[in-house]
Amino acid sequence: MRREHGRKATLRTALPIAAGAAVLGFGGLYVTGLIVTGDAAADGTTVRGVDIGGMSRTEAKTALDHRLGPVAAAPMELKIGDRVEKAAPAAFGLSVDTAATAARATDTGSDPVTVIGRLFAPERDREVEPVIRVDAPAGTAAADRLAAARRQEARSGAITFEDGAAKVTAPVTGVSVHAGQAADAVRAAYLRPGSGPVALPVKRTAPAVGPEETARAMKEFAEPAMSGPVTLTLAGKPVTITPAVLGKHLTVKDDGHGRLVPHLDAQGLLDDPAVARQVAEAAPAPRNATLRTDAANRVVVADAGRPGLKVTAKALGDAVMPLLTRSGAARSAELAAPAVQPRLTGAEAERLGIKEQVSSFTVNFPAAPYRTTNIGRAVDLINGSLVMPGDTWSFNKTVGERTKENGFVDGIMINDGQFTKSPGGGVSAVATTMYNALFFAGVKPLEHGAHSFYIERYPEGREATVAWGTLDLRWKNDSGHAIYIRARSTDTSVTISFLGTKKYDEIRATHGPRTNPVPPGKRTGAGPTCEVQTPLEGFDVSVGRVFVKGGQEVKKETFRTHYTPRDEVTCDAEGPAAPAAPAAPAAPAAPAAPTPAAPATPAPSQASAALPAGHARA
Repeated sequence: MRREHGRKATLRTALPIAAGAAVLGFGGLYVTGLIVTGDAAADGTTVRGVDIGGMSRTEAKTALDHRLGPVAAAPMELKIGDRVEKAAPAAFGLSVDTAATAARATDTGSDPVTVIGRLFAPERDREVEPVIRVDAPAGTAAADRLAAARRQEARSGAITFEDGAAKVTAPVTGVSVHAGQAADAVRAAYLRPGSGPVALPVKRTAPAVGPEETARAMKEFAEPAMSGPVTLTLAGKPVTITPAVLGKHLTVKDDGHGRLVPHLDAQGLLDDPAVARQVAEAAPAPRNATLRTDAANRVVVADAGRPGLKVTAKALGDAVMPLLTRSGAARSAELAAPAVQPRLTGAEAERLGIKEQVSSFTVNFPAAPYRTTNIGRAVDLINGSLVMPGDTWSFNKTVGERTKENGFVDGIMINDGQFTKSPGGGVSAVATTMYNALFFAGVKPLEHGAHSFYIERYPEGREATVAWGTLDLRWKNDSGHAIYIRARSTDTSVTISFLGTKKYDEIRATHGPRTNPVPPGKRTGAGPTCEVQTPLEGFDVSVGRVFVKGGQEVKKETFRTHYTPRDEVTCDAEGPAAPAAPAAPAAPAAPAAPTPAAPATPAPSQASAALPAGHARA
């Protein structure tokens, strides 16, 4: 409509202009041209499809704001690799200056030739480029953010096994945006009609394991491996392993050259309960001889033991792996298991010098179901241990972590100076019994920690606790002969005996007075793990170990123990735990009196073991 108006105006003014030209001459034509054309855009002028022909500068800006403004602010489509997403031009510092664009469209020149020429020139279309504002730093920053946010790392194809089925993780090509070039590409494409999504320059990184290799590994190994159970024959009996069990111990990994290769955790498969149970039934392991003492305190054989079959992880892996790519009846094989003798037979016990009871100690405790379970489990794991001369015995290594998976249940133990519930509670009774057995056997303690506060049923200064990962009970067999450990427990007692050959005629214990008493505090605990606790003062105590041989004291050791006060604790199910009442500072422990008859050997010192906050003592 604006263009039609321009044509009519030109026609209406043509004759008067011609007449004026005759009268006024060249100067008159120039003045007339300035008056007629003014600051209007020439007819046929457009900006990105917006017709502003014949419009004044103000009218042109208004039209551009209305029609070009929304287009200029609309999100641009950006193609990043195989993905397309949108981003606002403003985020890249891009916008249209409509005022400058209108000025450009209406500024056609003011020299006489141009002005007079516009009066007589035929109408022609004229496309004017919009004036674009560019905030280069903002564009660079936006490209940097986009590159960081849309970076896609290459991911190799992978195969996993779950519930007896093989699953594929498809490989992914890595894509990273060239930030600097991306900003230039967005600027170049801004307001360019028909250009489609802006393809940002990217770097592609191929995955180490591509789709072809992933498909090959699935077809050639993973799917056949999960196609059915494998059956092994062990000592004439079948051992069947299902795909679900196989899958838990089977992996497919990149060999470093882009090829997926299978790996079987044979040890894990052998230890899996579903397999271990069948193996134990088909081929029992060798059983060591068990020993006891007779009425004369001499070691006799209670059970001579028996030989067994040894199934190794390597043998299991060698038998299983070839079967995984077979089908039907071909998925079966023999499992090699050579016969092995027990480590200790009755004859060997005699040869090793295990001929008498060296020491024995019993700890009594109140009956509780958790104590029966936890103490009984620890005793089962300790009983029958054979410690050769010069070897070290470890409580944590022998018993293992006190977890539900290892057969332990929640019980009462000390945590941060307070009784609390935790798995394995009660095994300190076993640790204390073991400590006294080694104490009176005369062997060398290597690591030992007492409870933080004193527990009345244990001998003062001659008791022990353990904590997985932080505190162990370890001793070295320096007796010169093998030591066989016999452990027994009831619902209210645990007994540990060392069988071997005595190095000393007698081991005596001495006990000093309590010193440096510290009164207990009082506090309130809260929560389901809180346990009521009676108060007891803290104190220091010294215990001596006297070695007697040939009727003479040949050595003496002193062990010093510091007990912290046992605060009185009441449990509030709703309220928060209150801080402990302040206790008087403990006086320094008095050194043990020297023993002139003792050899010149440094006497070991033992303080109550300090554990990190939150770590429980059994």
